[in-house]
Amino acid sequence: MEYDALTGWDDDSTAETYAAFTRAYPMYSASSRDLAARAGLTNSRVIVDLCGGTGTTAEAILALAPPDATIVSLDSSAAMQRIGRHLLTDSRLTWVNAPAENLAGHVPAHSVDAVVCNSALWKTNVAAVVTAVRRVLRPGGRFVFNIGGAFAGVTHPDAPVPPTGPSLTTLIQQIATRDYGIAPPTAAIPPKLPLPAITRLLADAGLDVVAAEVTGQRTTTAERAAWLSIPVFAHPEGALSYEQKMAILAEASTRTRPDDATVTSWLVIVAKLPEEAA
Repeated sequence: MEYDALTGWDDDSTAETYAAFTRAYPMYSASSRDLAARAGLTNSRVIVDLCGGTGTTAEAILALAPPDATIVSLDSSAAMQRIGRHLLTDSRLTWVNAPAENLAGHVPAHSVDAVVCNSALWKTNVAAVVTAVRRVLRPGGRFVFNIGGAFAGVTHPDAPVPPTGPSLTTLIQQIATRDYGIAPPTAAIPPKLPLPAITRLLADAGLDVVAAEVTGQRTTTAERAAWLSIPVFAHPEGALSYEQKMAILAEASTRTRPDDATVTSWLVIVAKLPEEAA
């Protein structure tokens, strides 16, 4: 089976591997806590966890939300949400199985204090999602999200540390070329959502950017390898089977040190609907 990082999330194997990863490693839980802290949830009554998956971000929101708050975790993957329902049983949390673009069809207009979206916005129709978010936010409400560094075209100052040897990704590509003749990508891919572009999309919807920060997250080689074992993220991209990709990953991992670390870059944005908005 071929998995796709944009459309392949409604799959039991992907959901189970992803959930196991989030419990074993801090990548998503740490970024979720960061976003939730920026959302100003102390007095929030209604909060949306957009593209919520198995509920890692919802868990961070629940830790900060008031006792009488309502949290809506919306995601298009039923497989991811099946796991989330077992992991999180807080009565404040409601699960909605729907695409992010359809948010406004499931949450009343002008009712939401904060929308939080972790590691997912670039996988959506961004303009449609921003429009939907603006419709559900109350005046003064916040939209807090992050964009992966490659998609935003940003690099944290701590990221360009000279590696001790070839990276795991480089080794995977070398093995794929050696064993399957798969050539590495040659053309640089322009960033999909640089800050000026996302600022324009937000402004077109009536949202103001009130904070934008490039953050860095420490990632060990062991964590990176575990992340690459999630079917939708397995490398190299293309026609190889998941089993073939895992064999490549296993060989590449033997040529790295699990505790070696790199810094992953993120663009974190806090947008707000002005208080005077109708």
